[in-house]
Amino acid sequence: MKNNMDKCFTFKQILKFTLPSIIMMMFFSLYTIVDGIFISNYVGTTALGALNIIYPYQCLAIGTSVMIASGGSAIVGRTLGEHKQEDARKFFTMFVMVEIICAITFLILGLSFQGPILKLLGASDEQMPYAIKYYLIYTCFLPFSFLQNAFQTLFVTAGKPHLGLGLVICAGIMNVFLDYFFLDICSMSIEGAALGTVLACLIPSVTGLLYFSFNRKETLYFVRFKFDFMKIKEAFTNGSSEMVTNLANAISTFLFNYQCQKFYGDDGVASITIILYFQFLFTAILFGYSMGIAPVFSYKYGKNDKKELKSILRRSLAIIGTISVLAYGLSFVLINPVAHLFSGGSKNVFDITVNNFALYNSAFILFGISIFASSYFTALGNGLVSAVISFSRTILFLTIALIVLPIIFKENGIWISVPVAEAIGVFVSIFCLIKYRKKYLYDSCNQKEDVLG
Repeated sequence: MKNNMDKCFTFKQILKFTLPSIIMMMFFSLYTIVDGIFISNYVGTTALGALNIIYPYQCLAIGTSVMIASGGSAIVGRTLGEHKQEDARKFFTMFVMVEIICAITFLILGLSFQGPILKLLGASDEQMPYAIKYYLIYTCFLPFSFLQNAFQTLFVTAGKPHLGLGLVICAGIMNVFLDYFFLDICSMSIEGAALGTVLACLIPSVTGLLYFSFNRKETLYFVRFKFDFMKIKEAFTNGSSEMVTNLANAISTFLFNYQCQKFYGDDGVASITIILYFQFLFTAILFGYSMGIAPVFSYKYGKNDKKELKSILRRSLAIIGTISVLAYGLSFVLINPVAHLFSGGSKNVFDITVNNFALYNSAFILFGISIFASSYFTALGNGLVSAVISFSRTILFLTIALIVLPIIFKENGIWISVPVAEAIGVFVSIFCLIKYRKKYLYDSCNQKEDVLG
């Protein structure tokens, strides 16, 4: 059976192949964003801030599932490129099982240490009741959330990006409907938004399980397997950059919440939540493209097709640059209506958001190159370089910026932290792309070369 990645990719074909992943990520981002809209307007901005308080916890869960999925997907894609379909199916099944095991472990730990976790995350007395309700419901449905994240990537690797897209669109629509039903019709509080999110994720997770269990006519489906702990270790290592990215989101959100609480109070936490949601929607496009094209890089690398690797890389950089410029321009136009939508009638929250966004939004033109570069090296099996890019850009530079800049520039330091960190991260990404260009584009693509060679 011929794989649909076994062809030469033009600009048009690249966009056609990655568009489902881009739209999928945008709909996936709506899970959190829709909750924010309904919560701020039906419950209040204090509850919106509470949602952001537990976001670092969600990042750790998402990071674990995406780490397994992206690292495992690179292995499965490379194995398919080597025309070892039966081995690819075994690895595919194994990684889905690893997702389930990790999700159950996360669930048990999350319920066992609920109190200490929420106190550590810094919920105020006013935010705590809302945070507890959302946290408990989200944690109880973690296995389905893990599987949703996994199938989001693995449907692309299986050559079925449109199916994955359709499921995420259905889940997104269901999330909106359930949020409206629980919060408006049933007059529930923040727990209604939590139920809307977790019940919606049943659509892609359960459908994915059924599809890969019973559809034996496609490239990938579930088969009997034995745990290969070396491959699991490789997947964890290779996908570590995605874990680093989500860990960085957790740390940066925690620091943002702390600094905004310090300078502005609960309204400041609500304000940074709005800006992060706005950023989330734009970066979802970048993550969607990078995720969508990653299996192609893995496949071409496994096939040792250096000419196509070079061609797709050049085209991808052009596409990422275009998306970044458009995102930067649109952010000026959209920030006012977005702030109005999320502020729930609070003039103070609206003013904090709009007045400080001009300091923040230069980061929009910088996000793309580092997000793509990290995903690119993951796809080629170089998880170490990928992790270095993610770690330096997000954890190292951003953490330092969020701690140091507010000391120097007071509240303005909060809003310039991301642009400063992203600017330094771009230099690291470009350095890595130049350093390894011969290894992956011009010289031998022998996978037995040392990862830092």
